[in-house]
This record gives sequence, structure tokens and C-alpha cells, in this order.
Amino acid sequence: MFYVYLVISAALVPILDNFFPILRQSYSVWLVPVLFIGFFAALIILHLLAFVITILLIREDSPPDRFSRSFRTFVNFTLPMAFKLARVHIHMTGEEKIPENTRCLFVANHLHEFDPAVMVAMLPDAELGFIGKKEIRQLYPPIARAMNKLHCLFIDRENNREAVKTILAAAQLLKNDIVSVGLFPEGYCSKDGELQPMRSGSFKIAYRAQVPVVVCTLVGTEKIVKNMFRRRTDVYFDILECVPYEWFADQPTNALGDRVYAEMKENIARRRAENNKGE
Repeated sequence: MFYVYLVISAALVPILDNFFPILRQSYSVWLVPVLFIGFFAALIILHLLAFVITILLIREDSPPDRFSRSFRTFVNFTLPMAFKLARVHIHMTGEEKIPENTRCLFVANHLHEFDPAVMVAMLPDAELGFIGKKEIRQLYPPIARAMNKLHCLFIDRENNREAVKTILAAAQLLKNDIVSVGLFPEGYCSKDGELQPMRSGSFKIAYRAQVPVVVCTLVGTEKIVKNMFRRRTDVYFDILECVPYEWFADQPTNALGDRVYAEMKENIARRRAENNKGE
């Protein structure tokens, strides 16, 4: 939408000239760019305002199926634009490894609360619904309602019985072909940026749903808040591989966890080494 609004802003100037001849005046040298910037800023502000109002109007008891597709489309338009405005440049690799027309469990390392937003922005066709911590409901009620509309689930990480219920619900979403599921198997954001041990039990979602596991890594999302609007932030989102269900169907969950952990750790180290060389 960022570039669409640029084109619309450029088109509005000659349209305005039909009513108020400004392009042939001596002051058009400065007025035209001012109008262009003003139109563009107004379109961006109206879009973001409409997005915020839409989220605030979502009722807590609103079922996720109702208007969820139109809301997801709104999200898919808004997030890339918001990242561009915040000077966040996302480099994605490996998109071709995602199987077509197949629901998957997407797993990634966890650095910051922006991680799900990055993945949703870069994978609009995957229709991701994430598993988030239950505390979001108390801390950020509007965001929790928006997540609910996207078929996200909330997990109690300290209550095993409730956590199992969430895992079963996520598997059902996959089985019913409603959404793909995004998961951060470390369980928590890494405080030091290093990859934490996998909570292998979370992979049971893929076992129960009999879906492949798409392994991803994120590097740089922890810098977004610090750099936002002031300087460019480079975020690296790498899709490493798609592990077919047939590979892990007869394996214990910790075997799959070990494979995912090794691949994530190697790629994160490689990506950081490349970034350090560039600096």
C-alpha cells in the first residue's frame, strides 16, 4: 500500500489542477511537492487510523470466523506499510521451500514481540495464526482481540494441562484447513539473543495434525524499537527447510526438536557472521 499511496498522491495533483489551475502558476514549483507530500501523509494517516479503529471495535466475544478474511487482508496491507514507515527492511530467503496448498507448522526463534508481525507481513499467503502467551490478554486487550480474529491461540506456559488444550486446538486448526500455525518453541523471548533450548512438546501440534514443519530464523527484530524511525533496521527472515511429516512421524518429539535447534543455531550464527563482516 505504501507505493499505491505514492501513485495515488501523484495522481491527485493533476486532478486537483482541473479544479484549481496550479500547475501553470509561478508558485507551482513549491506547491506541487507540498501537495504531493500532504496527500501522501493524509492517506497514510487515514489508513493507520482506520486500522486502529477497526481493532478497537472488535468485540471480545466476536467469533474469529466472522469477517476474519477481510480483517486478515487489512492486516496484510497494513503491516508491510508500517514496517516501511518505521524504516524496517526485511530480507527474506527460502520462500520457495514452503509447500503450496498445504497447511504447515511454522517454527522460529524468538527475539522480540515484533517476530510474529514480521512473519505475517512476509508470508501473507500462509495465513498464519500464532500461539501467544496468555498474558497478552491482560496486558494488551485490543491486540489480543485482533489476534483472536486471526485465529491465534493463547497458551498458559506454566500450566501443562491448559497448554495441552492449546496444542490440541492448534492441531485442529491445521486439520480443518483453517490456518497454518506459527510457533516459537523456545517458549519465551531470548533475553541475550542466543537460541534457547526447544520445548519439544510443542511439536506435538505437527504430529497430531500430520503436517510438515517449516523451520525459520529471525535476526535483527530486537533492534526495531531502538532504531524505529531514526535509522534503518535490517531484519533477516530465513526459511531453512520444510521437514515432511513422514520424516518425524515415527520419531520422538525431542528428535525433531534437536534437528530444528541445530538448523536454527547454525543459520543464526552464519547470518550474524555475515552481518558483522558487512559492518
